[in-house]
Amino acid sequence: MSRESFWSEDPSEALRVQPGFSLVDTPADTTPGCEGDKDEGKAALEEGAAALAELQEQLYANGIAGDDPRRILLVLQAMDTAGKGGIVKHVMGSVDPQGVELKAFKKPTEEELSHDFLWRIRRALPGPGKIGVFDRSHYEDVLIGRVRGLAPPEEIERRYGAINAFEAEVAGEGATIIKVMLHISANEQKRRLLERLERPDKHWKFNPADIEERELWPQYMQAYQIAIERTATPLAPWYVIPGDHKWYARLVVQHLLIQALENMRLEWPKADYDVEEQKERLLAT
Repeated sequence: MSRESFWSEDPSEALRVQPGFSLVDTPADTTPGCEGDKDEGKAALEEGAAALAELQEQLYANGIAGDDPRRILLVLQAMDTAGKGGIVKHVMGSVDPQGVELKAFKKPTEEELSHDFLWRIRRALPGPGKIGVFDRSHYEDVLIGRVRGLAPPEEIERRYGAINAFEAEVAGEGATIIKVMLHISANEQKRRLLERLERPDKHWKFNPADIEERELWPQYMQAYQIAIERTATPLAPWYVIPGDHKWYARLVVQHLLIQALENMRLEWPKADYDVEEQKERLLAT
């Protein structure tokens, strides 16, 4: 089964957040638009890796040699264990690392806290020709910030508008913004956390604080619902991807990236020198 025939419908349409979206009514264990099974999905991902790599190289070449401002910003948000690291490894791992800028946002430092919440985000934006990947992002400031009361309610409210203005600015500077929530179920998260505890090679991934966060699952779902509702815009759409099947989530993210790059109608940058002349010079050496 080819990558194209794997889909019965475009997942970018099926999973793009539309008015009336309800997170709690969105199942996490389905595979919308998918015609194949896990094994076929893995084969399709491998096939797509070659296409993604070539398109990414064209984007990078245009940014370096063609003075093209276009770039991609992939924002990955999810509850713990949902598979953000797997996206980075299995999807982004297939492209030239020179053209990728990965930033994993952790708890803000004292310096970062002394600035507006978007200060550290601006510093991590990808340059021309790059695919920037945010493992967590500015959305933490309206997710954990809201659930844990890390900022006053009026400040949380202000941030939604600030995010929309910021993303519109970034898009206006040539970035294609793809915002993904990997939507995992509470039961699947429990299974994955237990696996980490049962396997010594996974102990380093386990954080006892994850259990505390699980106890706030309804509050986090509400915070995600509000954030997605308030910040899903034509320039920076949200895609909520069922995450209980890792292979499916990876395939969808790969599809979104390929689609975004294909929509750019990229061409290889033209040489700014006489190719035949340079051939003659080279042959003469």
